Amino acid sequence: EKAKMLKKPPHILITTPESLAILLSSSKFIENMKAVEWCIIDEVHALAENKRGTHLSLSLERLQALTPHMTRVGLSATIAPLEDIARYLVGYENSKERPCKIVDVQFIKKLDLKVLSPIPDLINMEHGKMHNSMYELLDHLIQTHKTTLIFTNTRSATERVVHNLKDKFPKNYIEDMDSDEAQGIGAHHSSLSKTHRHSIEERLRKGKLKVVVCSTSLELGIDIGFIDLVICLGSPKSVARALQRIGRSGHKLHDVTKGRIIVLDRDDLIECAVLLKSAVEKKIDKIHIPTNALDVLAQHIYGIAIQNQIHYNELYKLIKQSYCYHKLEKKDFKEVIEYLAGKYISLEDRHIYAKIWHDEETGMIGKKGKLARVLYMTNIGTIPDETSVRVKIGDQVVGSIEEAFLERLRPGDVFVLGGNTYLFKFSRGMTAQVSASVNRPPTVPSWFSEMLPLSFDLSIEIGKFRKLLNEKFCANKTKKEIIDFILKYAYVDKYAAEAIYSYFYEQFNYAQIPSHTRIIVEHYTNEKGMKHVIFHSLYGRRVNDCLSRSLAFAIGRTQHRDVEIGISDNGFYIASQKQINVMHAFKLLKSKDFHKVLDLAIDNSEVLKRRFRHCATRSLMILRNYKGRRKRVGRQQVSSMILISAVKRISPDFSILKEARREVLEDLMDIENATKVLEGIEKKMIKVEEIFNSNPSPFAFNLVAQGVADIMKIEDKIEFIRRMHKNVLAKIGKKKEVAVE
Repeated sequence: EKAKMLKKPPHILITTPESLAILLSSSKFIENMKAVEWCIIDEVHALAENKRGTHLSLSLERLQALTPHMTRVGLSATIAPLEDIARYLVGYENSKERPCKIVDVQFIKKLDLKVLSPIPDLINMEHGKMHNSMYELLDHLIQTHKTTLIFTNTRSATERVVHNLKDKFPKNYIEDMDSDEAQGIGAHHSSLSKTHRHSIEERLRKGKLKVVVCSTSLELGIDIGFIDLVICLGSPKSVARALQRIGRSGHKLHDVTKGRIIVLDRDDLIECAVLLKSAVEKKIDKIHIPTNALDVLAQHIYGIAIQNQIHYNELYKLIKQSYCYHKLEKKDFKEVIEYLAGKYISLEDRHIYAKIWHDEETGMIGKKGKLARVLYMTNIGTIPDETSVRVKIGDQVVGSIEEAFLERLRPGDVFVLGGNTYLFKFSRGMTAQVSASVNRPPTVPSWFSEMLPLSFDLSIEIGKFRKLLNEKFCANKTKKEIIDFILKYAYVDKYAAEAIYSYFYEQFNYAQIPSHTRIIVEHYTNEKGMKHVIFHSLYGRRVNDCLSRSLAFAIGRTQHRDVEIGISDNGFYIASQKQINVMHAFKLLKSKDFHKVLDLAIDNSEVLKRRFRHCATRSLMILRNYKGRRKRVGRQQVSSMILISAVKRISPDFSILKEARREVLEDLMDIENATKVLEGIEKKMIKVEEIFNSNPSPFAFNLVAQGVADIMKIEDKIEFIRRMHKNVLAKIGKKKEVAVE
C-alpha cells in the first residue's frame, strides 16, 4: 500500500500514531510529507491521556520540523480542561506556547438524562425479583425506541445481558446475522473477532439492529447511524465517559441526546445521580496527560537518529517543543542518550547493545548498526503485549488469570479461580504460584482488573452531595423535605430518591456521614475475629490505592505485621487477625515524604515488575521482534526480571526504571491527588474522625462484601448485605427507643 502511495501520493492520509512514526523514518516517504498543510487529530482526548498520545506529540514535532506551515486541528466531543488539551495539541516554540484557537460548541444539543431504579427498595428485594425487574425495564425501554445502545462496564456483563434478553423475551430479539428485520440483537466488545465487530457496525448503520450491547468498544469514533436511546448499566465512573457514551444517541446536530442509567446498588445510585448533575452543569472531569515518559522518548530518539544525524542541543530543543516534554530536565535527557549510546557496558551481558552513536566532542548523534531501521520498524509502538498468566500449584496448572489482575496481587492475597480459593505466593515470567485450601475469604475480587476507576473530580462532587445531605439531617429536616431536595438537586426518579434517602438516614443514625472534607475511620471486628479498620475516603480507587499501599507499608515497617487490604472507589480497609495500631501508622504518612514512601512500597510489587517490562519494550531494551522471530510475552517478562536487577546495580534511578515507577504512581495510581488529600488533612481542611461499631455501617457494606462476594452466589451476597442491614436497623431502632425514654 505504501509503495503505491509513493508513486501516486494521496491528498488525504488517514493513519495511526504508530504508522506516522514509521513514515517519519522512511526516507522516501518523507519527501511527500513536506507539503502537509493540515494535521487533524480526531478523538484527541482518547490519545492525550495515555502514552500513545505522548508518542504522537513527538511525531507531530518531527512533522512540524519538516513542514513549518502545518496547522493542527484537534477534535473531541467531551473534554476538560480545554486549555490543557489545546497546549497538548499545539506544543511550544522557543519556550512559548504556540497560538491556538478554542472553539467550544459541545453543549448545543438538548440533554434528556435520568437515573432509573427498577425497584423501590434496593436492599429488601430477592435477587430473582430484582433481576427480572431490571430486564423488564430494559425490554420496555428497548421496545419503545427505534434503536438502543446498551453500555456495560465489563466484557462478561455484555455477553450476559445479550443472553438474558434473548432468553427472557425470545420473540423480541433474534441474532440471525443474515436477517434484515430490525429485531436483531448483537454484542460488541474487543475480545470478539474483527469480522464480527464489523458486521455489527454495518448492520447498526443500516438500521437492521434493534439493540447492541457493548463494553467500552463503541464509545469512540465510528459513525454508527441512528440511535435514539443509550442505556448505561451501572455507573460510567466519569462525566466525560458518560457524555461520550450518551452522546452516541441523537447524533445529528439538533437531535435530543437521550440517556438512561440503570442502577441496582445504592452506592452506584448516588454516584450516577451526581454524575448526571455534573453532566448537565457542564462539569467535566479533568484528564491526566502523562509527561516526561522516558521510554517513549528513547524510542523517538532512536527513530530520529535513523532518519538523520542531528546535534545533541538541536535534538533537545525539538523534544522540548512537545507539551509532554516541555519540562524535560537535561539530566533525564542525557541519561536516555547514554543508555541508547551503550554507555553502560554491563548491559551488553544482557544483549542490550548501543543503538545510536554520540560524539561528545562534536555533539552529533546518529544511528548505529546495519539493522537499525528494521529493528525500529518492527518494534515500534506503545501498546504492550498482554497475555494471560498461568496459575500453578507446584507443577499442576489450575487455570489462568489476566495480567492486569496479577498486577493487583501481593504475596498472601487470596483470590477465587474456577470456584476455588487460592493464596498467591509469587510469580515468575507468565506463571503465578499459589497454594490451595485457604480458609480465608478473598481479598481481591475477580472483577477488579476490569472495572473502570471513578474519577477524582466526580468523587469530590459526590462528597459535596454527601455533605449537603448531612447538613439536612443535622438540621432535623423532615423526610419529605429531604426527598424534595434530592429530586430537585439530582436527576433521579421517585424510586431512586426514596432509596437515597433511606441509605443516608441509616448511615446518619447508625454512624456518621463521611464527605470530601471528612474521612470517617470505622473499626469493627467480624464474627471470625478479624479486625477491620475501614477508611471512608471517597476519592476514587486510584487515590485509595496510593493511600492503602503506603499505609500497609508503614504498618509493615513500624509494627512488623502483614495486613490485608481491600480497596474500592469509596474507601479502603486494612484487616488483620492480630492487634495493630492503624491510626498510629496513618499519622506517620506526611505529604512531603509521600512519594518516597510509595516508591519503597511498590519496589518489589508485581505491578512494578510488569510495568518495567512494558517500559523496557517501549524503550527497545527488550525487542519483541528480532531477525524475523517474535519473542513470547513470557520470555519478555523473564528477560525483564533479570534486566531489572541489572539496571538497579547500575543505578536505582536508571532512566527506564524511573519511568516504570512514574507510570505506576502517576498514570496507574493517582499520587498527585493522594498527596493533596494528605495536605488537606495536615492543614485541617479534611477532618479524620474515628468510630467503633459492632457491625459495619451501611456505607461500608459493599467494601466489606466485595471479597466475600466471589465465593458466594449473588443471592448469598444479597442475603449477606441484607443480614448486615437488619442488624443496623435493629441498632437504630434501639437508639431511637432509648432517646424517647
